[in-house]
Amino acid sequence: MRTGAGKPNRRLACGDRLVDSLDEIARQVRRCTDCPLHAGRNHAVPGEGHPNARLLFIGEGPGREEDRQGRPFVGPAGHLLDELLASIGAHRSGVYIANMVKCRPPNNRDPAPDEIQACSQYLDRQIELLNPQLIVTLGRFSLGKFFPGEGVTRARGHPRQRDGRLIFPMLHPAAALRRSEHRGVMFQDFQTIAELLNRPPQPPSAAETPAAAETPAAAETPQMGMFGETPATPPPAPPTPETEPPDDESPPPDPRQLAMF
Repeated sequence: MRTGAGKPNRRLACGDRLVDSLDEIARQVRRCTDCPLHAGRNHAVPGEGHPNARLLFIGEGPGREEDRQGRPFVGPAGHLLDELLASIGAHRSGVYIANMVKCRPPNNRDPAPDEIQACSQYLDRQIELLNPQLIVTLGRFSLGKFFPGEGVTRARGHPRQRDGRLIFPMLHPAAALRRSEHRGVMFQDFQTIAELLNRPPQPPSAAETPAAAETPAAAETPQMGMFGETPATPPPAPPTPETEPPDDESPPPDPRQLAMF
């Protein structure tokens, strides 16, 4: 597997064995000093959610409120993500949420390539252990992990295969907070997420699916029957406002309400 920084990644190990649980990854993240971001953090943010989640969201990095609580997507962008999940009958306790970097960049600046590289061992192992049916990239940095050099404006809304996994690019929720017309785009994309999760799994095609493809392939092995399994974490308390990292934008279609499962 290759990281967003374009370099081969080392496997995350504990002694002479691979790390074999999400909890163990979280413990290593909280002790990590592999890049300069650790020096300014209040709390590392390993990620959270259901250990058998079919759906994995990957954002950019923690913001102010995430750094304060040590949890992903608990600021205003997280509130919108909760609303989007609810629109398809889902809850954050039934999915898994992670970020490209596990510590907050100063002043919510973009994460640097070496910071992304340092954190990639944790994210790659989380992906391996979860083995999700669908990975949703939120914004340009997580898109770049799987499709380097591509813009989220063009790529969003088109499911594609990469290394045997089904990837669905989306705007970062912060884009909809800055421009309200993007809300319609995000609700429409969540309708597609629901449809993808309800399709029977199929073997991945040999060729990579182009960005504008209309017919997605499903990922390898689903692990949860439906949303709403036993929650892995309690719902977050209402946070104080924060500023999310910037993200690319795209022209919105007309808003559309989603159907429940």
